[in-house]
Order: sequence, then structure tokens, then C-alpha cells
Amino acid sequence: MTAATSLPAAAAGTFRLGDTVIHRMGFGAMRITGQGIWGEPRDLEESRRVLRRAVELGIQLIDTADSYGPEVSERIIGETLHPYAKGLLIATKGGLTRSGPNGWHANCHPEHLTKALEGSLRRLRVERIDVYQLHTVDPQVPFEESVGTLARLREQGKIRHVALSNVSVEQLRQARKIVPIVSVQNRYNLTNRRSEDVLVECEKEGIGFLPWSPLSASALATEGSPLLQAAQRHHVTPGQLALAWLLHRSPVMLPIPGTSSVKHLEENTAAATVKLTPEEVRALE
Repeated sequence: MTAATSLPAAAAGTFRLGDTVIHRMGFGAMRITGQGIWGEPRDLEESRRVLRRAVELGIQLIDTADSYGPEVSERIIGETLHPYAKGLLIATKGGLTRSGPNGWHANCHPEHLTKALEGSLRRLRVERIDVYQLHTVDPQVPFEESVGTLARLREQGKIRHVALSNVSVEQLRQARKIVPIVSVQNRYNLTNRRSEDVLVECEKEGIGFLPWSPLSASALATEGSPLLQAAQRHHVTPGQLALAWLLHRSPVMLPIPGTSSVKHLEENTAAATVKLTPEEVRALE
């Protein structure tokens, strides 16, 4: 059995994220929480099975945040996967607070970020976060203050690598003057490419790009569409085809599709084995 078959995530190829080489297909742990990304999951044991299965499939990057639940996703990851397998990176975020299901509010004040990080360390059961991402840009706080806080926490040994989320090219450049940045997580998929300039900047600088909401392809999966035709040729779902396109789009792309179902996790991860032709890629673009 080939490595790509026994570890489907390995078929995505690799990327050096900071000081660690990982498989490019990751997992987003937002949906192992309750409805509206609020509270406990409907099926806690299935959420645990999803996490364990992700590691079995060769996934080496699990993305979460203190605001998922809030605190629920990180806690379940710590309870289920710690001690973490060698080579597995846990990336989390701070800078958003919650007021209820689907309620999200920026808070990137230095005091909040420091407190949020300490909570993430406890829930994930580690002394240092592998990848800590500023979850958003808070219009009420100077950006350099927020990034500077993460830089100081990194100097204290509590963060291994600093990363960003929901930023512009200019903000990425500004942050890199303060501290090394290993990745950016912005919304990006077949139907939303407004962060194309950020992706290009990441490619130029060798920075990982984590596309959130990577599966928003249903609007394109109409009868006779290039997406549906390609999916049918490869005997996969439109969602799998959309993930395959992301992997083909850029060598710095690190998709992190999320789910609360083992079956859906296996389906998403298998997208790494889909090889698109140059003609199919051009048609999708």
C-alpha cells in the first residue's frame, strides 16, 4: 500500500510551516462544537473520533480557536489528542469573543490576548502554542499593539510561531516588521477570491496560506458547469473537487476543511488524491 493510500493527507504534498514540514491537507476544528459554533457538540464521541481519525489519515495541522465554543474546541482537542503525535501542529487563535450562537466580536487588546493565550495553553495542555494566530484586526486597537503582544509572548517562550488571520497585504507587511509570520488565514475558495493579493504575497514570501470556508462551491455545481463535469470525471463530489483545486492553486495553500463527521472528514481528506489536468484547472478558474 502506498503512503498516499494509507495516509490520504500525504497525497497533498508538503509545506514547511515555520520549522516543521507538514502535509498540506489540514483539518479545521471549528465544527466539533455545537450549533452556531456555540456550546458542546451534539455528539461528543463522534467529535473525538473525528480528531483521532484526522491523525490516522495523515493530517499534521489542526486549526482551532479559543472562540470556538467558546473554549470547547480547544478543550476537546486537549482531552482527546494530548499527548500529541510527533509532527502534529496545533494552531489556535485569539482576538475574538462571543456573545452567543454566531455572535463574534473583536477584542485584540494586549490584556485580552495575553489572557486568551494563557487559557489556550491550559486547554490544549501545552507549555507553548505551536502556531498562534491573531484572529482578526480590531479597529479599536492599533494593529502594531496587537501584533507586538504576540511578539512578546513569543519571546517569553509561550508561542512557537506567530500567524495572522483576516488581514490585508499591507497589514501582513506591517506585522512582519515586528515578528516573523508563518501563515495567514483568510477566506478563499472558488467563489470568493478577494484575498488573491494576500495569497500572491504569501507565495512570494514563502508564507503558508490557510483558506477558511474552503468548501463554498455549491453555487458553481450546476448542470454542465466545469466544476460538476470535472467532479463527475474524477468520480468525486463537487466539494472534493473544490478542495483539489485549492491544492493545485498554490504550493503555499494549506486547506483546513472542517466537519463533525468521520465520514465527511474521510471524504474531504481524500480530495488530496485528486489530480487535476491543466485544462481542468483553467476551466475552474
